[in-house]
Amino acid sequence: MTLLELQRRMAEDVRRPLTSHFEMQRTGGDGEAVNMIAESYIAPNARLSSFERLEIYNRQYWFRLVNAVAEDFPTLNAVLGQKRFDALILAYLAENPSTSWTLRNLGARLPAFLEHHSEFTGRRHRLAVDVARLEWAYVEAFDGAHRAPLTAEDVRGVGPETRISLQPHLQLLSLSYPADSLVLSVKKGTPETDIVSNAASRREGRTRVTLPPMKREQIYLAVHRYDDCVYYRRIERETFQLLRALRDGASVAEAAAQAFEASKLTPAGQADCLRESFSLASELGWLCLFPIEEPHSSEPVM
Repeated sequence: MTLLELQRRMAEDVRRPLTSHFEMQRTGGDGEAVNMIAESYIAPNARLSSFERLEIYNRQYWFRLVNAVAEDFPTLNAVLGQKRFDALILAYLAENPSTSWTLRNLGARLPAFLEHHSEFTGRRHRLAVDVARLEWAYVEAFDGAHRAPLTAEDVRGVGPETRISLQPHLQLLSLSYPADSLVLSVKKGTPETDIVSNAASRREGRTRVTLPPMKREQIYLAVHRYDDCVYYRRIERETFQLLRALRDGASVAEAAAQAFEASKLTPAGQADCLRESFSLASELGWLCLFPIEEPHSSEPVM
């Protein structure tokens, strides 16, 4: 076995999915006994067999991935309970393995994955999906890009056909439950050192958080960063639709029209809503100049 073959062999074995009990699988995908595979390139010692030595690396690899995802979803953990949460993360990672040098994006597809896997959520499916979406929005808002907001001079040049962009870190969510209250409750009730998943020790002795009762309620949230802190701000449906339209590239006039689709506000109420929405967005620095795409030139670069 060459060095390259040895490296590939061990990499494959280290990345073998764990069992539901966080242990190394005894049989490979081709039916071959893993202990025999381990013995082919790992020597036992006085205390551990070849399989047990390989299992250490296998488990630590997966514990690192599980912890990386779980750190971003502490409230989802509390909503589902430890057993279901563990099963969810293992199933998610089996289908969405790490493919990047950074673990930052490892949980990016978890909300969408959860949407289609109600077997992990039971009767709390919609609530769990809302929580997952909100917790990932926190991650996006925390380290999303920040651009220079509109200046007073920029604002004076805004007209009906102007297109305005939003801060990249601003996340807009339409939720079926007041998940913001739940997330804040869990963060307040859980010690900072206990928020992180501790899969390696099966999270024995983990502090249990008492969740407040949750009733369905349509809410609209803006998750944003301000002075290096992330905030959840509830906004009106019309404001949500206005900002979403601006984010999607609509002009000011088009966004205003979309904001009041199916709205019961009177014309005067719509005017007040527009004024208050733009005032809020401007005050918090959410509005930016729309990026100008530079024309592609066929001229050779000298």
